[in-house]
Amino acid sequence: MHLVIISGAARPQSRSNTAKVIAAFRKGFEEGGNTAEVWYLSDRRQWEGAAKAFGQNGHILIALPLYVENIPGILLEFLSGLTPKQTSGTQLAFLLQGGFPEACQSRCCEAYLETLPAQLGCDYAGTLIKGDMFGTSLVDEKTRQKMLSPFAEMGRSFARTARFEKSAVDAFAGPETMSKKQILMYNLLGKPLSRFYLARIAKKLGCRERLDARPYEGARS
Repeated sequence: MHLVIISGAARPQSRSNTAKVIAAFRKGFEEGGNTAEVWYLSDRRQWEGAAKAFGQNGHILIALPLYVENIPGILLEFLSGLTPKQTSGTQLAFLLQGGFPEACQSRCCEAYLETLPAQLGCDYAGTLIKGDMFGTSLVDEKTRQKMLSPFAEMGRSFARTARFEKSAVDAFAGPETMSKKQILMYNLLGKPLSRFYLARIAKKLGCRERLDARPYEGARS
């Protein structure tokens, strides 16, 4: 099987969490002798090639980050320029990753993605959802590989079935909502740790003030 993967992330490939997820997924997918090509919409020079690959291939995977509860504008613009296929048979699947840990945060976008294949003359082949991926580019290499290894396994699974089965997707997505116990533990431990690490990251990026600073608060009338 040959798979066309289109990244709908707005960040450049070198800074994109979606690109790292794609690399892990592709590694698993190609282990059995399958092949894949990847197009990055963050580079507009690739748009023409991506559109051509979409039109000429029967297995398409669009990978994207959750952006304001739905798809990035750059991907929407690309999709609006595609010519719907006139013959049936193309399988179109999606890989949706985001920073929120709860799968429910991605369900609105999932519902929208389910409508797209029919509009493009394709058959829907499922949507793989995974949250809690915000720190993919911020953690050390060992932790990053641990976060990404499940995507390699899903790549192997996709190579066998050419689709994302709903039962496997829901199990992979993780908790639909956080339990009261998890919320309590996050408030007690997770939130302070997040603030600590985000402050360190901000300092490395040149931030000199507190992240919760409100410099214009006193100016309100």
